[in-house]
Amino acid sequence: MNGHVFFEIASVLGLAAILGAVGMILRQPLIVAFLATGIIAGPSGINLIHSYDQIQLLAHIGISLLLFLVGLKLDLRLMRSTGPVALATGLGQVIFTSLFGFFIVYAMGFSIVGSLYISVALTFSSTIIIVKLLSDKKEIDSLHGRIAVGFLIVQDIVAILAMIALLAIGAQGSGSISISKIVFITGKGLGLLLCVGILARYVLPGLTKKLAWNQELLILFSIAWAVILASAAEYLGFSKEVGAFLGGVSLASTQYRDAIGARLVGLRDFLLLFFFIDLSARLDLVSIGHQVANSVYLSLFVLIGNPLIVMAIMGFMGYRRRTGFMAGLTVAQISEFSLILGALGLSLGHIDAGAMSIITLVGIITICMSTYMIVYSGTLYRWTSLPLKIFERKHPYREEETTGVCLVPEVDVLLIGLGNYGSGLAQHLLERKKRIAGVDFNPAALQTWRSRGVPVIFGDVGDPEFLDNLPLDCSAWVVSTVRESDLNLTLLHLLKERRYEGKIALAAKDEEEAKLYTARGAHVVLRPFDDASEEAADALTEAMHLLPGDIDWPLGLREIRLRRGSVFAGQLIQDLNLRAEAGISIIAVSRAGHVHLQPDPEFQLFPGDRIVAMGEPAALRHAEGMLQQIEDHEAASEPKRFAMAEVLVGPSSPYLGKTFSDIRFRKRYSATVIGMIRGEKRILMPKPDERLEPEDRLIVLGTPASIEEIKDMSPL
Repeated sequence: MNGHVFFEIASVLGLAAILGAVGMILRQPLIVAFLATGIIAGPSGINLIHSYDQIQLLAHIGISLLLFLVGLKLDLRLMRSTGPVALATGLGQVIFTSLFGFFIVYAMGFSIVGSLYISVALTFSSTIIIVKLLSDKKEIDSLHGRIAVGFLIVQDIVAILAMIALLAIGAQGSGSISISKIVFITGKGLGLLLCVGILARYVLPGLTKKLAWNQELLILFSIAWAVILASAAEYLGFSKEVGAFLGGVSLASTQYRDAIGARLVGLRDFLLLFFFIDLSARLDLVSIGHQVANSVYLSLFVLIGNPLIVMAIMGFMGYRRRTGFMAGLTVAQISEFSLILGALGLSLGHIDAGAMSIITLVGIITICMSTYMIVYSGTLYRWTSLPLKIFERKHPYREEETTGVCLVPEVDVLLIGLGNYGSGLAQHLLERKKRIAGVDFNPAALQTWRSRGVPVIFGDVGDPEFLDNLPLDCSAWVVSTVRESDLNLTLLHLLKERRYEGKIALAAKDEEEAKLYTARGAHVVLRPFDDASEEAADALTEAMHLLPGDIDWPLGLREIRLRRGSVFAGQLIQDLNLRAEAGISIIAVSRAGHVHLQPDPEFQLFPGDRIVAMGEPAALRHAEGMLQQIEDHEAASEPKRFAMAEVLVGPSSPYLGKTFSDIRFRKRYSATVIGMIRGEKRILMPKPDERLEPEDRLIVLGTPASIEEIKDMSPL
């Protein structure tokens, strides 16, 4: 018998893995694959499952673990940070969906109780699926992402409260519920909450801190604590699921909740597999067949009606239509809580198999469809942007207060995207005395930079009217740190349509994107991941093996990055005189991924070079301070910065046919030829033996004085 059960479970797991792989290709969440597994393996399919008791036990454990992790992740601080919009949208959507849904379902011929169950089930959306999709799209920290997570938490709380109420009533049997019974149930619940609250406040933080020295013991305690509270709740007449939820809430205030959750999430997904398999395996496809039309109608209500409700509420509260649209798409499905609620009603005898079938079928349809809606949300918004104006106030004040025009007459860089990479880029540009204006659709990011005196503008690349509010005429560069290629390509196209005369820089995530942006006309392509990894690899490579291990002299190595604006940028190593001034030697220089060991004295340093210096620790600190001195342009009597010019080689130039080595260009003009344009050909860093031809254009780098002198001679 045991071998038979083991064979069943092994076969079901194998089938689930295959369907999960298919779902991944189709970009579907695993819940859909789990439901399909149960239908195929159940009596309506190949009739593989017979050990329902064992699978049901694992299903109950999976639900309890799910609720434990929901409680563990219940971050009330997030609710406070998203403000009233999360509460208003979450409760408003639940109320309106339940109300309209009730009348729709009741008109289909269901009983009042059945209509109530189904309509409430239509209100809950899957926090697990939405957080995963938003994280994959890098939108979890966006304004609409934070609002969506906020009202999904509200929905989870409502779902838990509904389950507690139903379980409490169901535990009393089918008899009437008297006032005394209600008071007794309420008293037991408050007593349980009080005990858990006291333990969470005074006992659990210190206990988990001691247990955290051993991660395995901490995880074991967490599971044991969840099981103990689950058993206590069941003993008091509630349910083990409610107790598990309280167990998670009690540990949510500890600093180890993320570590606990990370360890248990895989186990949760594995055990939930059995809940969905058990649920779908018990479905009667004959009864489902009679509900297909009703399921389609209710699915359309969820897919279209729920987002419209959210957009209406958020538009009324003063948010832009795009923010409301993006947040609204996250409620265009029903969740695992909807299925759990339906299964609970079925077990209590409140609904029949037909109601459960319609909830399950709506779940399958809406989860499948809403996944694609969220993945392609940008495209959907562009198609529907104009009709959605009815959901936006004339003055969307909650976001419009962050809009405006450029507060300075001219800026060097209009920086679009103030996330982690964009903020870092902004900081470095400010350090280099560049004037910037920031653009983002996250009010929190805008407020942060506004408090630092940086002019900021509300804007979203996905909005077709995005460029209308941007001060393009007073920006020398437009730099986008957005990671989505379609948005960057749209921005590039719109800028060209507006005949933007400045330069454009875009951030690419890989080489393919970089080539595409360059081909479409971007002047500079930023590579955040490659640049960071290259810098880290260079730092490790240069500093690890430059000295033999058996040297015991009091010498050290230090990597010093020559910053743009350094007073030493452009100088030769021999001119630095670091041996005499600081007592150190430069033993390597890394530039653009190439390491130059033992550079000769005439090696010229450029901004961005990473210098590996050797010397005594105190001398290295002194040398680093010297090399990182930033030039004060205002105080300097003669600017010590680079200038660049393009110089034409005329048809009567005395240098025609001569090589750069013959001309001795650097010594003659105190400037360096860093590039040459010959017809359609571009030659970077031409070699000393390169001969000049008529109409060659030289790209020359040097001091402002030397460049002005060369310009006066143009053509050469």
